[in-house]
Amino acid sequence: MITSYIRFFVAFAIILCSYSANSQNDFTTFFEPLFAVNHTVNDAYKVNFATKARNYIYRDDEFEFTMRQFEFIHFSTYSFNSNHSISAGIMYRFRENFEDKSNELRLTQQYNYAYRPNIVRFGHRLRSEQRITTNKTIHRFRYRFTIDFPLQGEKLDVGEPYLVTNFESLLSVAKPDIPQIDQRFTTQIGWQWTKNLKFQTGLEYRFEDYTNDTNEILFILTSVILKI
Repeated sequence: MITSYIRFFVAFAIILCSYSANSQNDFTTFFEPLFAVNHTVNDAYKVNFATKARNYIYRDDEFEFTMRQFEFIHFSTYSFNSNHSISAGIMYRFRENFEDKSNELRLTQQYNYAYRPNIVRFGHRLRSEQRITTNKTIHRFRYRFTIDFPLQGEKLDVGEPYLVTNFESLLSVAKPDIPQIDQRFTTQIGWQWTKNLKFQTGLEYRFEDYTNDTNEILFILTSVILKI
């Protein structure tokens, strides 16, 4: 089963790259690794710290490996119960060091609702963001629907894989720009390496500003998540 999912990811990536590269010149592919540390303070409160890098691997009809940006991220989450939680986050993105673009400070407010009627968990996330750069502040509103489930058995045990898929819609508003609507589709396979360590890898496909001048972007994602 696991081999079949990996083959699907590889075939999906090849098809997307071939189709988009042949159909338009502005198609871009990024490699985006993330390292995150989660810490549970008590039953209701937990914190998350992460670093993430975004690297070009395909643009302007050429393959390359060039860093675009680097980020430091923090989230604090308060859980009302096993289903409902709220979070506040702050992120700083370093981009001036790599491109002629402004650095960014991002503030985030989030509500999350998740439930598991059987082996499949469903999640709904509402998020608002303020993206503050040198030139302007962009207000962004996001909704994400997620499903995840173990690929072996009815619950996730150490050494076993799992699948995560989500669909997300985004609305960005900033004066004097026209509002921008984006759509994202993500699928990842994860492994519970140890009780406190997970690894995930997969693909995300983005349609940015698809009501005006659509850009299509493929992300190759990897994540290492440590719980302390």
